[in-house]
Amino acid sequence: MGAPGAETPVAVGSDGGLYDLTGVTADVDGSFLATELRALVPDLLPRFTEDVARRGAPIARPGKIIGIGLNYAAHAAEAGMPRPQEPVVFLKAPTSLCGPDDDIRLRPGSTTTDYEVELGVVLGGTLRDEVDEARAAEAVAGYVLAQDVSDRALQLQRGGTWTKGKSADTFCPVGPWLVTPDELGDPGEVRLRLRVNGRVRQDAVTSDMIFTVPELLCYVSSLMTLEAGDLLLTGTPAGVAMGHAEPRPYLRHEDLVTADGGVLGSHRNRVLDPALCRPIGARASGRMSTRHTVEAGRGGGQR
Repeated sequence: MGAPGAETPVAVGSDGGLYDLTGVTADVDGSFLATELRALVPDLLPRFTEDVARRGAPIARPGKIIGIGLNYAAHAAEAGMPRPQEPVVFLKAPTSLCGPDDDIRLRPGSTTTDYEVELGVVLGGTLRDEVDEARAAEAVAGYVLAQDVSDRALQLQRGGTWTKGKSADTFCPVGPWLVTPDELGDPGEVRLRLRVNGRVRQDAVTSDMIFTVPELLCYVSSLMTLEAGDLLLTGTPAGVAMGHAEPRPYLRHEDLVTADGGVLGSHRNRVLDPALCRPIGARASGRMSTRHTVEAGRGGGQR
């Protein structure tokens, strides 16, 4: 909770109140996730009593953000692409991370920036060449509601690499909560919804994913070492702007993007084009109420 770059890490207790984590950790980072999270009892910590509104991302800046493309059957169909035989993997810059209510800043003059609501998986341990899906699942610290904002022209028309269309600052809103696996339940039964200016654009359940979370973790760990604090974005459902007929409803200056993930919480992001006005900062509101939910890592803000 707090201003970008100066957040206080907090946890939600059994009573729905906020508890200050600064006596336990300076940030919700890989070290904390690997060693302290499972033993955390928020109710034994001091109350967080500061009067601040902004909710930062619930994790520190990850070592890496790994994205998965075309992982929903309906999304692959709307993109006119065959169902992948193995996961489509790309990287997204860690500096794209921002809070759940922070402004999404377009690249100046962009007319092809798309929304993508996703289930995010935060690692709490190391995975390397893992083949056992149960062991892979045990390495999960928690889950987050995330967005993989994408400038499609940069992603698809400017050299054939996805990373540069997905890595601008503010292109990865995350939060407001890091929800532990026992709180979330089955990651294959999460309903994800996204609206632009109140109109539903995406509404699906993660059961439409082609590759499950454990399958993705095993596969990606065969390509690169996954470490505590890393963030895996598991793909987006159908309904993205790119999948519509012309004129495609890409994001525009002053659009309002809202996303909901049930127990994962919600996002409220205003879209700003720096070419049209100066950024007006983050907006934040909302009440947190999930037991053992961790929120607002100090490194999770825009920097």
